[in-house]
This record gives sequence, structure tokens and C-alpha cells, in this order.
Amino acid sequence: MNSKIFYRLALLGAAVCVVSTVGYAKTYPMTASNEVPGATAQLQVDKEKDGNIQLEVKANGMAKPGRLTPAAHSYVVWVQQEGADAKSQGELKVGNNHKGELKGATTFHTFNVFITAENNSQTKIPSDQVVLRATVQE
Repeated sequence: MNSKIFYRLALLGAAVCVVSTVGYAKTYPMTASNEVPGATAQLQVDKEKDGNIQLEVKANGMAKPGRLTPAAHSYVVWVQQEGADAKSQGELKVGNNHKGELKGATTFHTFNVFITAENNSQTKIPSDQVVLRATVQE
């Protein structure tokens, strides 16, 4: 084997090993409620070197919140550790294509992620109108 090719393959192998030890990504399916029966969503979690968990929610088939019963203004993504208050990760904006995406982060390793329909995207307390949910255990 040519020594230049061997050297390049060795460097590539080393780079792959370094990248794979930085973090990993795991995908959790989110369960839809009867409020949005056609919705599907995936929650991707990625553990960082500092121990934080990066979150990415990708939803499809989401009804506009104003079409729900009762009607709402927006969808909000929440993270909640057992026994603690839920913390807002922000608004999941749904476009005309009925898709929404949101990125966030948490220090929790075992927690629930859920999406609620809200009248105010800046609310500090989630409503009872949960449309999607998943449980993460890292």
C-alpha cells in the first residue's frame, strides 16, 4: 500500500475516533395526543462534554394552534425533571408546511419533554393542553 494513502487513512481513523468521543446523539419518538392525531415528532438529544444535554425537536403534521379545540396562540416546548417545575425551552413555531423545529439545552439527564398549546408563548406555567410528549433517560 502506498505510504501516503496509509497515512491519510490513519489520520481519518483518528479523526473519527476523536469526533465519536465528543458526544452522541439519540433519538426519541414523541407521542401525539388526540389534540393533534396526525402529528409526528422526534426528539434528538446529544450529550456534550460538559455534561449538558442539547435538545432538538422536529415536528411534522402539526395543526396551526388556532385550529385546536380550544384554540390557542402557540406551541411551547417544556422540559421537566421529576418533582420539579417545568421549564420553557421556547416556542415551537409551526409554518404553513405544518412543520416546526426548536433547539434547546438542559442540565437534566432524566426528564420529560412535552409540547403544550398556549395562549401566550411567554407563559411560565404549562397549560393542560399537552399535544406531544417524550421521556428521556440519559
